[in-house]
Amino acid sequence: MKRPVLMNPAMPARSLVDNDVTRLSQGRHHSPHAVLGEQGKRYRAWLPGTKAVWLEPGRVAMRAVNPAGLFECALPESGIGDSGHRVLVCKQADGEIVRLHDPYQFPLSLEREALAAFNDGHHCRAWQIMGAKPTVRDGIRGTRFTVWAPNAERVSVVGDFNHWNGICHPMSVHDDTGVWELFIPSLEAGVHYKFQIRSQNGEVADKGDPYARHWEVRPRTACLVPAEPGHEWGDDDWMRERPDWRHAPVSIYELHAGSWRRNADGSFLGYRQLADALVHALEESGFTHVEMMPLTEHPFDASWGYQTTGYFAPTSRFGNPDDFRYFVDRLHQAGIGVILDWVPAHFPRDPHGLGRFDGTALYEHADPRLGETAEWDTLAFNFGRNEVMSFLLSSALYWLEEFHLDGLRIDAVAAMLYLDYGREAGEWLPNVHGGRENLEAVAFLQALNTMTHRECPGSMTIAEESTAWPGVTRPVHLGGLGFSMKWNMGWMHDTLAYLTHDPVHRRFHHERLTFGLLYAFSENFVLPFSHDEVVHGKGSLLNRMPGDRWQRFANLRLLYAYLFAYPGKKLMFMGNEIGQPTEWSHEGSLPESLRQVSEHAGLYRLVRDLNRLYRDTPALHRGDFDASGFEWIDCHDADQSVISFMRREPGRKGAQARYVLALFNFTPVVRENYRIGLPEGGVWREVLNSDADSYGGSGVGNLGQVQAVNTPWMGRLWSAALCLPPLGAVYLEWREGS
Repeated sequence: MKRPVLMNPAMPARSLVDNDVTRLSQGRHHSPHAVLGEQGKRYRAWLPGTKAVWLEPGRVAMRAVNPAGLFECALPESGIGDSGHRVLVCKQADGEIVRLHDPYQFPLSLEREALAAFNDGHHCRAWQIMGAKPTVRDGIRGTRFTVWAPNAERVSVVGDFNHWNGICHPMSVHDDTGVWELFIPSLEAGVHYKFQIRSQNGEVADKGDPYARHWEVRPRTACLVPAEPGHEWGDDDWMRERPDWRHAPVSIYELHAGSWRRNADGSFLGYRQLADALVHALEESGFTHVEMMPLTEHPFDASWGYQTTGYFAPTSRFGNPDDFRYFVDRLHQAGIGVILDWVPAHFPRDPHGLGRFDGTALYEHADPRLGETAEWDTLAFNFGRNEVMSFLLSSALYWLEEFHLDGLRIDAVAAMLYLDYGREAGEWLPNVHGGRENLEAVAFLQALNTMTHRECPGSMTIAEESTAWPGVTRPVHLGGLGFSMKWNMGWMHDTLAYLTHDPVHRRFHHERLTFGLLYAFSENFVLPFSHDEVVHGKGSLLNRMPGDRWQRFANLRLLYAYLFAYPGKKLMFMGNEIGQPTEWSHEGSLPESLRQVSEHAGLYRLVRDLNRLYRDTPALHRGDFDASGFEWIDCHDADQSVISFMRREPGRKGAQARYVLALFNFTPVVRENYRIGLPEGGVWREVLNSDADSYGGSGVGNLGQVQAVNTPWMGRLWSAALCLPPLGAVYLEWREGS
């Protein structure tokens, strides 16, 4: 077996000097492996709090060199036994006798090539070398701890096992890489730990492991040595054949795990409970994907997960990492994709977190004009630092690979792209060209998207990007950022602004409906009615609709029908599907009982049928990003507040041709004998009517179909006169031969 190339191979024996003893006892030594363990013909052990020590085999008494805990003896001539390692027999201050393997007889083990890749910003699986890793060294079980802290004077592993005393287990640094390492025998999964870091100015702080894969349940902040994954995946078919998001239906149910549903006593559902309940709910409602608001570990519930401290750990609020694996696996086996909100833009200031990690601005910029985000009172990542690049790229890939996720929705992309985001003049620094673009963030996002698409084919990256930055979903090799999709925030704002007007005034705002089609195919868009639209005093979608109770529900049904007909993938926040009447709060759970109330039940049935129709009708999803799949019928009827357009499946002709015509009446006036031009003659079936009795509407419609006649209209050879219901949408479908 080829041995790894070590960063610091076995060094020649070194004599002990007074400075070594002082630095060990004061907790300032940065290279304890250089003076401890086997040193030529002598052996040294560092055991604070120990009264007496013997070295085995041979039961050789070790002399106390210093009362702080340094012991030394001459090595016996006899061998060291079958284990190949010395054993220390220690008499503690309380008289207890313990036997242990000495951490400092195990040389540093990280490979030079891996550390170089990490320092260069090219290591996209850095969790394999960093953090706490249970392992076996020469037959001895234990845990290797590794952390990047280049400006620290000393780093120690602390935990229950050493009474959180940073003097006991100092780590050694790998030359000039800034990476510290220590293997501690006998420490296995479940042990609580942190890194205690002494900065160059003498300040000492206990920090959580940036690469920790398991944390305590908040408000406690220790990390746990992770167990090896024990979950046996059953989603091979899904991972091998998961749908191509470009052409497949993507209807996303955005969910906050802590407030979707709770136990009777108000406690959270665990990942396993949540999976079983959610599969049933999504199979019934018809959504193709669930998007989880951040499940990365975070200290503060009210941040909803968007202020992350654990970039490699599913939050322990709902269970352990294997429980989360079960969650994803269970949904995959039911044919439901899983997307996770991921936050690489900023991180919180919590003292146990990433901020000033080694006493300096390490993960963030030192200059507050670059390193702080005033909007959220958080710290911004320094995307120009190679090791931060390795950290973030590895975090993204970890979630996709280790938990089989189908995509990441990247939060706050605009805050990353613009140096002046949320800042006034004089509060930000321009780039090297004098501009406002964050060139390092652009390079990071391009590297992120290139990596995820290369390493996890079929996965998605979705940008929450609220500006007109060009080429967000254009491939990197063509100069774009390389995202799979982007939230269409402009369409969402325009649509909601239009719908909140009283119908009598909508004729004066008709461009709000039509403007979006000027850029609808400039990016691969997701149409989001997300949690952001039902918080911070905005109220629920239902209560933002104008009119009396009947009209509010009718407007909401009309809005959802418009969403599912419009080109682009769909996203709906939990509670929207039942018409939640109140603003969302993370402290409660959805009012499930509303599904038994007639109007809410009707709205839910509409959402269910829209999802089914969207999934089953290629004309409604295969051309979501293709302009040839969309055609206006009439976008000019502002006076009656009516629009109509057609969706078709790109590339399908002849016997496979299929059209869906969508018409929307944004007033409460029934439009009788409303004539529209059509591309084909024959029967057009009414496949959806948002005003149907079963949805809580008034039942105005077209008796299931309309007949296109050979009467030219709107420049087309065929036309039909139909009835448009009040505040209603109608879908008509034509198939070849119908």
